[in-house]
Amino acid sequence: MNVNIQTVHFDADVKLKSYIEKKLSKLLQIHYRITKVDVYLKLDNVVHTIKDKVAEIKVHIPKYDFFVKHSSKSFEESFDEALDSVILQIKRKKEKLAA
Repeated sequence: MNVNIQTVHFDADVKLKSYIEKKLSKLLQIHYRITKVDVYLKLDNVVHTIKDKVAEIKVHIPKYDFFVKHSSKSFEESFDEALDSVILQIKRKKEKLAA
């Protein structure tokens, strides 16, 4: 599984990147054929004084692509919410294919 972490409008520290990679390693327990995961971290200016942190996750499985976008006040919280959503999407697709 290839992991690609891209940041937009800022530089992520090593701690944040290792946190993301650790969480993404759990995806292989959900589906073993995941080939690539793209993570995009962005600073989104909703209001001029408040910056929301946006996490986008793209998961590539042969024949299927999953995409989730979530925003909150911290990158960890945004990433966790997005990861939970993408795990739910993958589980639904597996159940649908198994039926």
